[in-house]
Amino acid sequence: MGPVCAAQAQSLPWQLDPQHTQVWWEVKHFGTSTHRGRFDAVEGQLRYDRATGAGELSVTVNTASVTSGVVPLDGILRGEYFFASKDYPKAYYVSRKFRTEGGRLVALDGELTLRDKSTSFTLHAVRFGCYTPPESTREVCGGDFEGELRRSEFGMTYGWPFVEDRVKLVVQVEAAAP
Repeated sequence: MGPVCAAQAQSLPWQLDPQHTQVWWEVKHFGTSTHRGRFDAVEGQLRYDRATGAGELSVTVNTASVTSGVVPLDGILRGEYFFASKDYPKAYYVSRKFRTEGGRLVALDGELTLRDKSTSFTLHAVRFGCYTPPESTREVCGGDFEGELRRSEFGMTYGWPFVEDRVKLVVQVEAAAP
């Protein structure tokens, strides 16, 4: 990408593709297994300058869209002990610092806001790349990221110690140039 294209890519936010953008969570349950779930309503924007490695990522999650595969548990997760979706309908992650090593994206340093509490939060890049699909002229960038939080930092202590405090987040994003 030449300097003009890189500048344009950096100045125009690319909307995250909802079919290629997902947020999952994993938490150890009763010391025996890992319980997993996801959020079905995720949106956001990506800015990325391939020439400099600079970028921004914003992800918004509708907390009422949490699903665990267990309907009664979904109601508990949306309730006052966990996401309190009526009072806090959205959770946010915003990163304005893309860390690179040797020209490769390795982490996103940002801020996670959940239940109106914000904390510094790093997502580590499992992979990230850009390409132009053969059937299109629009560049696509995306990747997989992982981070870990303590739910107690956001006032979610219900079920401890049977449900661990540490929660792994797995975030997949993909966006196409406008």
